[in-house]
Amino acid sequence: MANFPFQRLQAELAALIAGAPAGQRLPSEPTLAQQLGTSRATLREAMRTFEVQGLIRRRQGSGTYVVGRIPALDSGLEVLESLETMARRMGLVVSVSDLQVEAIHADEESASALNLSVGARLTRVRRVIRADRRPVAYLVDSLPEALLRPSDLPNAFSGSVLDFLLERGDLLTTSRAAVSAIGAVADVAKSLEIQRGDVLLHFASQLYNDKGRVVDYSLTYFIPGYFHFHVVRRVGNR
Repeated sequence: MANFPFQRLQAELAALIAGAPAGQRLPSEPTLAQQLGTSRATLREAMRTFEVQGLIRRRQGSGTYVVGRIPALDSGLEVLESLETMARRMGLVVSVSDLQVEAIHADEESASALNLSVGARLTRVRRVIRADRRPVAYLVDSLPEALLRPSDLPNAFSGSVLDFLLERGDLLTTSRAAVSAIGAVADVAKSLEIQRGDVLLHFASQLYNDKGRVVDYSLTYFIPGYFHFHVVRRVGNR
């Protein structure tokens, strides 16, 4: 019974959100907390459930808005493919914004992931993936400059480093990804138009070529409600 008040709060929030049209701003936190008879801390905890589902979106300095449902990108993790490829397969339209391509020097993290020396020259590609004009993922790829220079990318670059390398003919073989749930840091939160500390699904991946060399170190931040990932595994000892 201890959780009943919280469950009732979530039910009341669900009804409020369901009854509001997409784009409508919800009452301020103090007003809504008073209206629902709860504390602001408890209200924020309850609202995170609906943020993860993609039903509401908080905008820094503006408020909390109701958003319409969009289909989630659903994919297995057994085969590496770009978000654009996933979307095309499902008949969904995604776009790229905030594209930044720059030459940088490797810090300790990227140097270790790419098996390079600290300070080695890299090309970094950062961008936001949008679905129905909403940010749903933030991607950062770092590659040795010897494999990809900023000038190598065409003006019509779609935003997918993986697709570009495959179309160029690079022999890519495997990818290793560490998957975790993290709180959004300031720059990622700003890019995704969410609050700092909001929960994101995080992939840190290394892409290997046919010589066993790491050619790309990528960091991908997903807003959970817009993605359904699954893994098909065989039963052991068979």
